[in-house]
Amino acid sequence: MKRSYSTISIAVALTGIFLGIACNKSFLEKVDQGSLNETVIASKDGVNGLLIGAYSLLDMVGDRRGGGEYAAISNWIFGGIASDDAHKGQAFGRNPAQEQVENYTVNPSTNTALLPRWNTAYAGIQRANDVLRILAKVPENQLTTDEALQIKAEAIFLRGVYHMELAKVFWNVPYVDETISFAAGNYNVTNTVPIWPKIEADFKFAADNLSALKSQIGRANKWSAKSFLAKTLIFEEKFSEALPILTDIIQNGIAPNGVRYALGSFADNFNALTKNNSESVFAVQFSVKDGANAQNGNYGDILNYPVNAVTKCCGAYQPSFSLVNSYKTDPVTGLPLLDTWNDVDIVNDMFIPSSAPFTPYTGTVDSRLDWTVGRRGIPYLDWGVNPGAAWVSSQAGGGPYLPIKNSFWQTMKETTNEPFGWASGYNANNYEMIRFADVLLWAAEAEIEAGSLQKAEDYVNEVRARAANPDNWVKTYIDNSNPMGGFTNTPAANYKVGLYSGQFTAQGKDFARKATRFERKLELAMEGHRFFDLRRYDKGTGYMADVLNAYIQHETHIPGWDFVYMNNAVFVKGKNELFPIPQQEIDASMEDGKPTLIQNPNY
Repeated sequence: MKRSYSTISIAVALTGIFLGIACNKSFLEKVDQGSLNETVIASKDGVNGLLIGAYSLLDMVGDRRGGGEYAAISNWIFGGIASDDAHKGQAFGRNPAQEQVENYTVNPSTNTALLPRWNTAYAGIQRANDVLRILAKVPENQLTTDEALQIKAEAIFLRGVYHMELAKVFWNVPYVDETISFAAGNYNVTNTVPIWPKIEADFKFAADNLSALKSQIGRANKWSAKSFLAKTLIFEEKFSEALPILTDIIQNGIAPNGVRYALGSFADNFNALTKNNSESVFAVQFSVKDGANAQNGNYGDILNYPVNAVTKCCGAYQPSFSLVNSYKTDPVTGLPLLDTWNDVDIVNDMFIPSSAPFTPYTGTVDSRLDWTVGRRGIPYLDWGVNPGAAWVSSQAGGGPYLPIKNSFWQTMKETTNEPFGWASGYNANNYEMIRFADVLLWAAEAEIEAGSLQKAEDYVNEVRARAANPDNWVKTYIDNSNPMGGFTNTPAANYKVGLYSGQFTAQGKDFARKATRFERKLELAMEGHRFFDLRRYDKGTGYMADVLNAYIQHETHIPGWDFVYMNNAVFVKGKNELFPIPQQEIDASMEDGKPTLIQNPNY
C-alpha cells in the first residue's frame, strides 16, 4: 500500500479525537475535546481513513523530533546492536541510549530508545482499535458485509503486529483491545497476563477472514496474516501447530504482486525498484518524491549509512567482527564453520588508513557477506570500491565494517532518495518484516522439532542454493573509476557456498538445530531479528547469555583495539533477555499508590 501523506494526516487528526498517541496516563491518556465527533467519521471514507492512519505507524518512528529513529521497525537497536550482529558505531559518547543497549546497561529511567517504541506501538494499537470502534457505528448501507469484515480483519492484524513488536522488546506488556479506553475507565491494564495467546488470536482471526490478495500492495492479506500467526506460534514454541501453516504458505502462498512465493535475487529484497517481489510476505512500505517532503521515506535508518558516501551521514550500526567471521566457509564443502567460525578474524583494515595498501581476505566466504556488510576492497553497490576508513565514522568506535542492506544504489539516487531537513538518508527501500526465506527457515525449525530432519535440511538448502548461485554474487566493476558503468562476471571475492547432504539425519537434532540457527544468522543478518532469535533459542537454558558473553569477549579482545563501548560489559542471565519497561510508564500507571505496570526482572 503506497502511503499518501495527506490521507494519513487526516487519519491522524481524526484518531486523535478519541485517544492520544502519546501517554501520560500510561498509554491511554484522555485527550482534549475535538471539534469533530464520531458521527462525522462513522462512514465508509472515515473508517478507511482511520485504517490508513493505523498502517502509517508501522515504521514505528512516531515523533521524528524525539529520537523516533531509535524505535525504528528495522529494530537495528533492539534486535541488531543488542545482539552479536552489530556495534552502535560512530564516535565515543554519541547517542548514549545506544551505548547502554550495546553494553547491556539499559536504564529504564534514562534510556531514550525505550519510550518511543512503547508510545508508538501503543499509538498504533489505539489507531487499530479506533477503526474497530468506529466500524461498529458505520451505517449498514455504506459498507457491504465483506467490506466491513476486511476492514475489521486488517485492523485486528495491525493490532497483533503492534503488540508483537512490544512483546518482542519488553515481553511483559499489557494487551489492549477496543473495549479499553479512558472513557470506559479501564485504562490501567496490567502487564502480568501472558500476551502471546492474545496476539495469536488476533492473527488467527485475520488469517481466517482476510482475502488472499489486496488491490493495494502493502495491505495485509490472508498469507501475511498466516505468516505472522506462524511466527507467533514459533515464539510460543508451538512447532507442531506452526508446521502445517508454514507448509501451506510454502506450497500455496501468494505474494503481493500476485505470484507464488519464491526466492528471487537476494539483492532485490533491499532495492526500492524491486520491492514487493515474490519473496515479500509483509513489508512496511516507504516512498519518496511523492509530495510529502520525504516524510514517507525510511526515517528509521537515516543514521545507518557510510560517511563520505551514499548520504554523508552518520556511520551508525556497524557490523561486528563476529558477524563477518560467520560468513567464512569450508574451502572444500562450502559449508559454514559452525564451531570454528570465530577462531580467527577475517583479514580487515582496522586502523589501516585508506591511503595505505590493503588486500581483502582471500579465503572462501558465503556470497551473502558482501550484500550484508560493506568491507574494504569490495564494491559497495555502485558507489565504488569500499576504501575502508575514509567511509567509516570511527573505526575506534565500531570497527571497520559498514551496513549495506538499507542503502540505495547511486544510479537510483534521484528516484529512491530524498534529502529533507538535517537528514539526507530518507529512502524508498521497504522494510521486510517477513520475507519468504524467513518462512522457509521457520519451517526447517518446525520440521526439526515436530517432523522430518531431511525436510528441514531441504528447506535450509533451498535458502543456501540461492547464495550458491553465481547470479547472486557481488561482481567487480568494469571500471573502478566509474562504478555506475556496470559490472563484470568476475566475483568480487572467493565465494563458495555448498549444500548439506544428509548431515541433518546423520548427525541428529542437535546438529540440525545448530545449522538452521546459523543459517538464519547468515540470511537475516542486519535485519533486526538476531536478538529475538537468540531469546527464542534460550528457553531458560542460559544459551543466550553464553552466546553474547562469548561475543563480548571476542569483540573486546581484537588486537590493538580498546573497545570502550563494551569494556566490562556482561550479559546477565535472567535480566538482559528483556528490555526494561520505561520507568515513565510505570510511574504513570499508579493507582491507589501502587503501579499497575510491573517492571521486568532485575531492573
